[in-house]
Amino acid sequence: MNLTVQTLFDRHGEILGLTLTKARQGMDRLVKVSHVQRPGLSLAGYIKRKKDNRILLFGRVELDYLKDLDPKLRRKRLLGVVTSENPVVIVARGLIPPKELMDICLELNIPLFRTKMRSIPLMTKLTLFLNEAFSPVLSLHGTLVEAFGIGVLIKGDSSVGKSEAALGLIERGHRLISDDVVKVRRKEEGRLVGTGPELTRHLIEIRGIGIINVATLYGAVCVRNEVQIDMVVHLEEWNEAHYYDRIGLEERFIEFLDIQVPLYVHPVKPGRDIVLLIETTVLNHRLKEMGYHSAKEFNIKLLEEIAKGKKIEKEG
Repeated sequence: MNLTVQTLFDRHGEILGLTLTKARQGMDRLVKVSHVQRPGLSLAGYIKRKKDNRILLFGRVELDYLKDLDPKLRRKRLLGVVTSENPVVIVARGLIPPKELMDICLELNIPLFRTKMRSIPLMTKLTLFLNEAFSPVLSLHGTLVEAFGIGVLIKGDSSVGKSEAALGLIERGHRLISDDVVKVRRKEEGRLVGTGPELTRHLIEIRGIGIINVATLYGAVCVRNEVQIDMVVHLEEWNEAHYYDRIGLEERFIEFLDIQVPLYVHPVKPGRDIVLLIETTVLNHRLKEMGYHSAKEFNIKLLEEIAKGKKIEKEG
């Protein structure tokens, strides 16, 4: 992931209220880690555990401390904190950076920003943006939809009917996230979030019709930019030689970015309503998440009936 200071500023500068100072060189510097650091003890001369490749954030406490120092000592302490490895320096609360900090940033070609935001909210938002930018990403072939509030990734071989199934779900009031290419991102809390390329957002390709804009055709309520991936439905051509689970006791999973996601396999053949099957699978999956497993309930009752029958045989 090549994230430059310029890219960070373009994407989030307005939200964070960032404004450039006279130290505006080095906007092509790379932000290499998703951490933001406040100088803290480093300003007092303890730099043993200081990390040099992080974004530096100065708040009121740091600037009040620096203000009480002699100018020469102030520059010395700042030189121990700000290095050429730091991609960018930010001063919070609308405070004016000390002259020495401005000079060092100019000398090292490090961009220096100011913002009116308070230090803690700024650090929180900036960390969220950086975690988003540095989280692992995987591109998959498939169609991503949201049905009954559940993110469903529809996979399968080309021309098996993924887009047609998605279109059927959209007609029933569900939402499209992406067709053909799905970009999957792993969040820190162990979730997978799927989205689509900006170029093909809200577009779906149907053989015989071509490319249609779902947002324009069905309305904005039928599309969404991203959704958490809760389950995967794999469509495959019906194979008479293959055994398909008819009870539902078998639980399958598929792994993306070291996270396992429930997998459901649906064979496709003429006469099977795949859209209805996907809807039913989603509702059944929600029941499982709530603790009710229909197949297991049936299996328990079946075993109880078998045991009851054997008991009657023995007594007879």
